[in-house]
Order: sequence, then C-alpha cells, then structure tokens
Amino acid sequence: MNIRRAALTDIPAIMSIVKEVVPLMRASGNLQWDDKYPNPEIFVADISLNQLWVAGIDGLVVGVSAITTEQYPEYEQVGFDINDPAIVTHRLVVSPQHRGQGIAEALLMEAEYEAGRRGVPLLRIDTNFENKAAQKLFIKLGYILAGEITLAFRPGMRFVCLEKQLA
Repeated sequence: MNIRRAALTDIPAIMSIVKEVVPLMRASGNLQWDDKYPNPEIFVADISLNQLWVAGIDGLVVGVSAITTEQYPEYEQVGFDINDPAIVTHRLVVSPQHRGQGIAEALLMEAEYEAGRRGVPLLRIDTNFENKAAQKLFIKLGYILAGEITLAFRPGMRFVCLEKQLA
C-alpha cells in the first residue's frame, strides 16, 4: 500500500468508493453521508488546498482522507479551543472490498506524520454517533473521546469528537 497526495485524476475513483460506501453507511443507521455530501466539488477543493490523500494498492485507489486544519465552530461544544492549531481528519473512507487491511489506520497515521512535520502536537477528528467502527479505530489509535456535538451543516445528527495529543 502507498499513501500519496490525491490528484484531480483520482476524483472518479474516490467518488466510486463514496457511492459504494454511502448505502452501507445508511443501512447501518449512519446517515452522515448521502448523495449530496461528500461530492466531487468538495474533493476538488481538498486537492486544490493540498489536503487530500489517497491510499493505493496495485495502482487502485482504495481509501481517501482529507488531512486539514479545519475545525468546525461546533467543536467548542466539547470544550475544544478551535484557535489551538490542530490537524483534523475529515472525509475518511475505505473501499468496502479493502476493509480490514489497515487502510484507514494508514491514512490516520499519515495525519500524525503531517502533524509532526508541521510541528502541530494535536490531532482532532469527528464522526457520526452511529459510526461505532470508526470510533473504535480512533480510540485504538490513542484518540480520547471528548464528547458529543451537533453540526449546523448536518442538522438532526449527532457526532462525537475525539482528540489525540502527540508527544
């Protein structure tokens, strides 16, 4: 597996993964994503900001993650000071055919590498309250559950925030 910055040519493969994952998420009660979010325009914006990474296996894109500094104002609901510099992972997704191969973990480790490279000792992440698998992975990797929030752009949903301090 290799992790690299995404290119515009990766957008069709990324959207293919999203289209595969959304029905699975929704079937499990996780309504975080739908046919409007995330969309190609969001991933194009991530690429233009140099904040989108893909995981590849044998030339195929099998996972994606935005590694950003974007902290939603709602993070303050759990006591986060959003003025503290942090590396924040958004839009983490892995192809259903490649789950269980450590791809999500590798993308999260890339976020840690970026934090270290930039001298930012804090990582943050949020996920839908119903996404227990992601929460379990984040905790396994040393993230601490900070609490529950709502997000203005996803009304009616509950999310959990987690953070990790780097040594």
